[in-house]
Amino acid sequence: MAELTSVFWSQIMATSLPEWAAVVLALAYVWLAAIENPWCWLCAFVSTALYTWLFWQVTLPFQSALNLFYMVMAVYGYFQWHGNTNTPSRRIVSWSWRRHGVIVPLALLLAWGVSGIAASQFSSDHLQLDASIHLLSMVTTFMVAHKVLENWLYWFFINLASVYLYWQTGLVLTACLFACYVVFSVYGFVRWRQQWKQDHGSEINHHAAQRQA
Repeated sequence: MAELTSVFWSQIMATSLPEWAAVVLALAYVWLAAIENPWCWLCAFVSTALYTWLFWQVTLPFQSALNLFYMVMAVYGYFQWHGNTNTPSRRIVSWSWRRHGVIVPLALLLAWGVSGIAASQFSSDHLQLDASIHLLSMVTTFMVAHKVLENWLYWFFINLASVYLYWQTGLVLTACLFACYVVFSVYGFVRWRQQWKQDHGSEINHHAAQRQA
C-alpha cells in the first residue's frame, strides 16, 4: 500500500502544467454544466484544446479526436444554451428508454469496427475501449448541448471506463479527474431531474388549468 501511494504521488508531482490546467478547467466545466451556467462551454473549449494535444502525446488517437470534437461542440453548446446565467433559454428534456436502447448498442458496434480498422495504424492495447469512450462521448456531448436529462447516466459509465483507461496510460491526474466526474455525474443527474420534474409538473398543471377553463 505504501509503495502504491508513493508511486501515485510521484506521478502526481510529475504531472505537466498543461494537464493541471486542463483538469482545473474540466472541473469548472462540469460544475457549471450541472448548475446550467452557459459559461461552462468556455471552460470546455480551453480544457479540450489542451487535452487534444495531451492525448496525442500518449497515443490515444480517439481521445485526441474526441477532444477536437469537444472544441467544436463547446461553441455549438454555448449557442444552444445562449441566455443569461439565471434564465437559460433551453429547458431540460427526457428521451425514451427505447431510444437509448438503440443508441448504445449501435455506438459500441461502431466502436468495435472502427478500432479494428485503426489497429493497423496505431500501436495501443486500449484501442477498442478508447473508441467506445470516443463514440459514446460524442453522443453524450450532443445530449448535453440539447439538455437531455439522461446524459448524466451516460457520463457515469463513460467516466468509470475513462478512469481505467487514463490510469493505464499514465495520465494519473486525469484519471483522478474522471473519478471526480463519476461523483459529479450523480450530482448533475439529481439536480437536472429535480428541475425537469419541476418544469414537467408546471406544464401538467398549466394544461389541467386550461382544460378546466
